[in-house]
Amino acid sequence: MSVLCLVELDGGDPADASLRALTLGRSLDSSALAAVVFADSASVPASALAGHGVTDVYVIEPGSLDGYAPQAWARTLAGLAAETGATAVLAAGTDRGNEVLAHLGAITGLPMAANCTLVTPDGGQTHRLVRHRWAGLLLEDAVMEAPVALFTVATDSVANVSAETPTAIEVHVHKPELAEADLAVRAVESPAGAGGASLATARVVIGGGRGVGGPDGFAPLEELAELLGGVVGVSRVVTSEGWRPHKQQVGQTGTKITPELYLACGISGAIQHIAGCAGAKHIIAINTDPGAPILAHADYAVIGDLHQVIPALIEALRARHAS
Repeated sequence: MSVLCLVELDGGDPADASLRALTLGRSLDSSALAAVVFADSASVPASALAGHGVTDVYVIEPGSLDGYAPQAWARTLAGLAAETGATAVLAAGTDRGNEVLAHLGAITGLPMAANCTLVTPDGGQTHRLVRHRWAGLLLEDAVMEAPVALFTVATDSVANVSAETPTAIEVHVHKPELAEADLAVRAVESPAGAGGASLATARVVIGGGRGVGGPDGFAPLEELAELLGGVVGVSRVVTSEGWRPHKQQVGQTGTKITPELYLACGISGAIQHIAGCAGAKHIIAINTDPGAPILAHADYAVIGDLHQVIPALIEALRARHAS
């Protein structure tokens, strides 16, 4: 009997969202918590995983499965769940975590609950859970009855807490049995495009809205994000206009973010966008409209033209880095 957790890596280290998922997984079974990592066995961050109570790591190396293939990843989890007698399989509520667990539910015929904040075993094959609905605007109490519980953990709902005592950890190289159909959809990341923080896990997000003016207007925001070690996010209207890809959208129908700092530039702040950025610890808004709705949610506001404010901020940061 064990709990399996899909662990995503960010620059070779466990992603913060995955460490939060491990924290919740440890509350289900602290004696048999296993991590599943798709990476080279030599690069597995065993000490970091042991510090979060992981007892076993199942490594799927590139030679067995290269790149991101959601159905193949789910098939691998299904095999490991059967092999280990897992009572629960979980992942962080990231794009990949939700996608892979949804595939796992389809493959196994088991129910899957997304964006959970609390999961409690209730004896037998029953788990009581609380999860986010409507982009976190409300919480739902539910009961899951299944031989194996499948769920993802809301990325901002569980604190990242290390285990009181690091565990002894055993690494297993696992070779999954896959069909050709499992690899029909596969994304292979090139070294040039790999790494860096994702929108869901970034500590700093620079947001751009209609006020940026067009596709070319995002160059200063990209530079500012690089200086601050962050990423660029956008409002829905930006993706609707085709200025930026949907994967960068922050909001109810995009990505829910939980950064330390969210700098919203030229974004009015529709309720759907606020639903996506409300988890930010600090929000700073730059807008020419003193009546923009986002100002009501901002910790600080700059009433001014972002095309003047952002270059001045970049210049100040460059000067600071040079000194």
